[in-house]
Amino acid sequence: MKADKRLLVLFLPVLLVGLPLAGVLVAGLPVYMYWEFPPLTRYVSHAPFSWIVFVLLLLLGLGTGLLLGFQLRSKKGLVEDGRQRTQNFGFPWWSMFGLLLVCSGWIVAWNRFPWCQPFQAHTFMPLWFGYILVVNGLTFYRTGRCLLTGKVRFFLLLFVFSMLFWWFFEYLNRFVQNWYYVGVEDFSTTAYIIHASLAFSTVLPAVLSTEELLATFPRLTSPLRSSFCLRISRPIWPVAAILLLCLGLAGIGIWPDFLFAALWLSPVALVVTAQHFLGQKTFFHSISSGDWRPVWLPALAALCCGFFWEMWNVNSYAHWVYSIPFVERFYIFEMPLLGYLGYLPFGLECRGVAELIDRLFMRNPD
Repeated sequence: MKADKRLLVLFLPVLLVGLPLAGVLVAGLPVYMYWEFPPLTRYVSHAPFSWIVFVLLLLLGLGTGLLLGFQLRSKKGLVEDGRQRTQNFGFPWWSMFGLLLVCSGWIVAWNRFPWCQPFQAHTFMPLWFGYILVVNGLTFYRTGRCLLTGKVRFFLLLFVFSMLFWWFFEYLNRFVQNWYYVGVEDFSTTAYIIHASLAFSTVLPAVLSTEELLATFPRLTSPLRSSFCLRISRPIWPVAAILLLCLGLAGIGIWPDFLFAALWLSPVALVVTAQHFLGQKTFFHSISSGDWRPVWLPALAALCCGFFWEMWNVNSYAHWVYSIPFVERFYIFEMPLLGYLGYLPFGLECRGVAELIDRLFMRNPD
């Protein structure tokens, strides 16, 4: 039975790959264009800006912010948690090295000095590896431990699985083309895959390290530990997740303007379904008991990383540009304002994948 569950979990990524292809094949669309490397051709013409959609999504974002603000008003347990951290542990040397990488990578990324031209297209990896070192250093400074020092094997596995994790999003984006890359025109297919994989390897470590740092702030975590309970009938959500996963992915290439949100929401359904079949607790379990930390901390961590992703991207030589239907207005860097909402479910996916890695590769089967 346990082996069958693991096989089922391994089959879920097959759905992630197969359903969009099945949808476009049924619709009679050409398949070859989804395999282009580097992905340079733009073949999706998106719908123009819509005030109706913009206002509806803006209300959703404001409602989400109000929910978090309401929960953070509570001061329950704040004093006790605040007393737990009375000692600073000093910044480790490797965090200073990370700061040097960030500063030097930032200078090279945003300038066009002749001497740095050979490095212009390769600044993402050093910038984000430096960010990861700095954030882990800050966590160590506050608590005396961090992912890098306390869970070395898990920390390294995050880099490996992060490549596969983000390649899934790149694959799904081929069907909706919500972003595309410039400055990579001279890469061969092999060079692009290697370059992109190294860059993608930093995604999970960055988000999980940021989440760990946020968890060291009592004012952010204590109110969320004992908030209101939101009970969801257990038999309902796994079925709903599977339906959302299948319908969203099957139609993503046929109606990219209307189902582009499935790019971010379907993987959430996949992750929580995999956790359910493995007997793991999901964020549904935590909020049913009033603990909202597994929801808000990864979501906010991804949003924090999103700010730095977009900021460092905007003036880099090799960078991405967005093309999102209905909301292309009011930019913060290259990202339309409401596009930042996508980082919230993305944080849940990062946390869920990390827990699956922990379950499948770090613990003995029970």
